[in-house]
Amino acid sequence: MMKFPRFLSSIRRFWLPIILIGTTLLTVVACNPSNFQSKAVAKVPQLVQSILSDPKTFNYALSQESPNIFGLTFEGLVSENPITGEIEPALAESWKVSDDKLRIVFTLRPNLKWSDGQPLTVDDVIFTYNDIYFNEKIPTDARDVLRIGQSRQLPKVRKVGDRQVEFVTKEPFAPLLRTTGLVILPAHALRESVTKRDSEGKPQFLTKWSVDTPPDQLVVNGPYKLERYVTSQRVVFRRNPYYWRKGKQGETQPHIERVIWEIVESTDTSLLQFRSGSLDSVGITPEYFSLLKREEKRGNFKIYNGGPTPTRLFMFFNLNKGKRDGKPLVDPIKSRWFNNVSFRQAVTYAIDRQKMINNTYRGLGVLQNSPIADQSPYYLSPEEGLKVYKYNPAKAKQLLTKAGFKYNQQGELLDQDGNRVRFTLLTNAGKKIREAVGAQIAQDLSKIGIQVDFTPLAWSAYTDKLSNSLEWDAGIIGFGAGVEPNDSANLWTADGGLHMFNQKPQAGQKPIQGREISDWEKEIEQLYIKGAQEFDDVKRKEIYAETQRITQEYLPFIYLVNPYSLAAVRNRFQGIQYTALGGAFWNIHEIKITEN
Repeated sequence: MMKFPRFLSSIRRFWLPIILIGTTLLTVVACNPSNFQSKAVAKVPQLVQSILSDPKTFNYALSQESPNIFGLTFEGLVSENPITGEIEPALAESWKVSDDKLRIVFTLRPNLKWSDGQPLTVDDVIFTYNDIYFNEKIPTDARDVLRIGQSRQLPKVRKVGDRQVEFVTKEPFAPLLRTTGLVILPAHALRESVTKRDSEGKPQFLTKWSVDTPPDQLVVNGPYKLERYVTSQRVVFRRNPYYWRKGKQGETQPHIERVIWEIVESTDTSLLQFRSGSLDSVGITPEYFSLLKREEKRGNFKIYNGGPTPTRLFMFFNLNKGKRDGKPLVDPIKSRWFNNVSFRQAVTYAIDRQKMINNTYRGLGVLQNSPIADQSPYYLSPEEGLKVYKYNPAKAKQLLTKAGFKYNQQGELLDQDGNRVRFTLLTNAGKKIREAVGAQIAQDLSKIGIQVDFTPLAWSAYTDKLSNSLEWDAGIIGFGAGVEPNDSANLWTADGGLHMFNQKPQAGQKPIQGREISDWEKEIEQLYIKGAQEFDDVKRKEIYAETQRITQEYLPFIYLVNPYSLAAVRNRFQGIQYTALGGAFWNIHEIKITEN
């Protein structure tokens, strides 16, 4: 399975929509819970939502997928405010950074407890980092964002007091504070599974807390604990009685007693239920915005627009020149096209992204030009000099002919050896917007003589090609982006697990011979290392600005469109502070329900 930046969102209290475009968010939809609740419990303050598929694991360290339960059930030392982008205290009440920027000492809040009533201490922090995140026998993505500089070393984490824990690095590492939002796990519940081995010599932790685990065996520290899980039906959460947050008058938080996720594979069905008046919230896709907007007052709900989503939707080519068992991963003829910068630029000029916004997104989006989210202080805008590829098929043809391509009498594009330019474009099936985007790209490129065989695949088949067989031509996919560029460092590190346009073999896979790393790839990698070492925000912005200039020049990813983040929420939920980064319920601990 492809590794996605699942861990990035743990920097906030709630799971951000950074995994994949089209993946259901925590705040997506709410279905009629009448088949679950009885009259005896009908007045319990609750939020009912839905997710498109079952959770895959209850083990945070092993999770690579969304939906997952962790935004409701776990917290880290710090959190990120999705409105301001600032780092805020969570399990740690304070921290101090040394003058040389090589040491951070966190002080935990007093009297923290796990959901089973056991104390949450510094020992849990030490265990989480040293025994799980830093454990090479545990395949967790957390290590990717904790590796530092050229050496790729991990921080040293040690206890310095009953409530104090110290993180030490050998070189300055600006993202470290934000990264300590990774969740803290319970030593008393998990230590034995880390130290004990199964029959194959692997840690028993690798099978710990699967979705078959009884909910009462899961020990958490977030606002909710898992109460019930029925496969293919629902996930039910109950308020954690030992959660640390209190209101201004000392009242228990969260105010909402129960959260229910109904597992519904059809968003169309969820929309119908929302319109019937029985649902709590719904994520709005462009085709339904006008319909719901007309019903806003009558339905007693409000539509929130958080601006452009932080997700990055892009098309990309397989630039891997390597061979496996003597066979090229990519047809050498196609590989020469794909690795030609002028070819990639021509393809980009030939895609009518504004038409994509107008037709597929019904005007509810903006052009996307950068791997860094618009909300990030390190984002480089077109107004600041970022290169933009405006639709220009004439320019595309000019670039192609200058690069040695030519046209036959039928207007078909040929390379210099007379080969017809034709390739297969993949994406995951079942996403209407994604499929519409792919179909338009195929149509747009046909206007410059390129034949594109657009082929949506089942998700498992698609990811197998992208990360296992590595035998594919081009694809469309989406990744999330946060305010911290280093969260996506493994996308830009040549040997990173997400360097998918020129992917190295994953653990356990057959080796690749002849894989090449281009100079611009190496330059981006070095800039990301340099950016992580720089604490001055002005200087950091210029470093990451250069990475964005390079990505837009060499186009390993052809960025497409950013839709607006839209959701409808019933007016009885008070305290909604909707953002594209956090959604509607990122601050669920302080949201209240009022009858109206």
